[in-house]
Amino acid sequence: MNQLTPPRYLEGRALLFAIIALGMGGFGIGVTEFAMMGLLQEGATDLGVSNSQMGLVISTYAIGVVVGAPLLTALAAKISKKRAVQILILLFAVANLTSFFAADYNTMLFTRFLSGLPHGAYFGLAGVLAGNIVPASMRGRAIAWVMLGLSVANVAGVPLVTLLGQATGWRSMFLVVAAVGVLTFVLISLFVPMRKATQGASMRRELSALKSVQVWLAMATGIVGFGGFFAVYSYISPTLTDETGLDIALVPLALGLYGVGMVVGSLIGGRLADWSIFGAIKLASVLMVFSMLTFAAVASWVIPTLIMVFVLGVVGSLLIPSLQTLLMDSAPHAQSLAASLNHSALNVANALGAALGAIVITAGFSYRAPSIVGAILAALGLLIAWITQRRAQKIGLVIGADAVLERIDGPAEK
Repeated sequence: MNQLTPPRYLEGRALLFAIIALGMGGFGIGVTEFAMMGLLQEGATDLGVSNSQMGLVISTYAIGVVVGAPLLTALAAKISKKRAVQILILLFAVANLTSFFAADYNTMLFTRFLSGLPHGAYFGLAGVLAGNIVPASMRGRAIAWVMLGLSVANVAGVPLVTLLGQATGWRSMFLVVAAVGVLTFVLISLFVPMRKATQGASMRRELSALKSVQVWLAMATGIVGFGGFFAVYSYISPTLTDETGLDIALVPLALGLYGVGMVVGSLIGGRLADWSIFGAIKLASVLMVFSMLTFAAVASWVIPTLIMVFVLGVVGSLLIPSLQTLLMDSAPHAQSLAASLNHSALNVANALGAALGAIVITAGFSYRAPSIVGAILAALGLLIAWITQRRAQKIGLVIGADAVLERIDGPAEK
């Protein structure tokens, strides 16, 4: 047999290129998800709807993620994870093209739903792939490195695409994202090692994760806790212009500061996840409560508000690697679906936060009100995290680097 078996873990340049390839998909996903928030007012004008109605376009994308994550992950159970992420990123690119051609508001709602379908499954499978090519003690950091693509999108991609959208039309975002999707496919083809599908993998086995109470508690931690973040960020553009008095042309600068915060938070969050999953979640939740209350308090002043935009990026990103690792460890025999459920949770949070923000704004409250809603949700998320930890201890479920997990799919395919 002429087939070579690769090292169990990648190192050095090989690991770097594999992570960059997987992270590039996260970059594209981050651009299409978060640039929509920065271009919310331009999109509302183009489609002839209010800002709160445009917020529902954000929610519809999130609903697509929620539906697509478990469905597409389960359907991909019997194929290699590399093939699965390649297919998913191509679907993502094509779906974003449909948004570019959407003729009216209702069509845009539908096409954004389609664009969201591959999102969670891609991140879930890419996270499992990254976790399988590094030692167990580095798993949280590997997941964070893949998620770093999402953070870098907010530093560079989202501000640049927001500027491009303001200059040439907000729909240009969808063309950029489609091109990034194709580039990601090429990079994954070149640099991510191929492994056989997990032995015994099946749709039924993956869907078994949905029977776990512990998985649902972990999801609830993310949904409620992170919903507060999206209550604030979904309306960041009108908050900065109406409450802070920032010129709309400077909104991309604020989004860039948020992105820098995400990069910092992702790097710290990965290390915190390798230290203590529940410790990281509880710390991030407490910091989120205080940062949102502070954001509401200083929203009238430009410099303090911009500082708090950066801080919100940091504390939000602290939470993500730990949530994904918690879900994977909560369903050790169905890690792929469990990992993808993190993004279902985050996008239920997205939909919840955007919808609650729309409710308080429509009720006549100022754009500071979503920050108060966000702080309340983050506090509730902290309570759910505590309940989740107590139950894991009670049933003897090991969470973190010591969890007994089958991390490698099998030998590489030629």
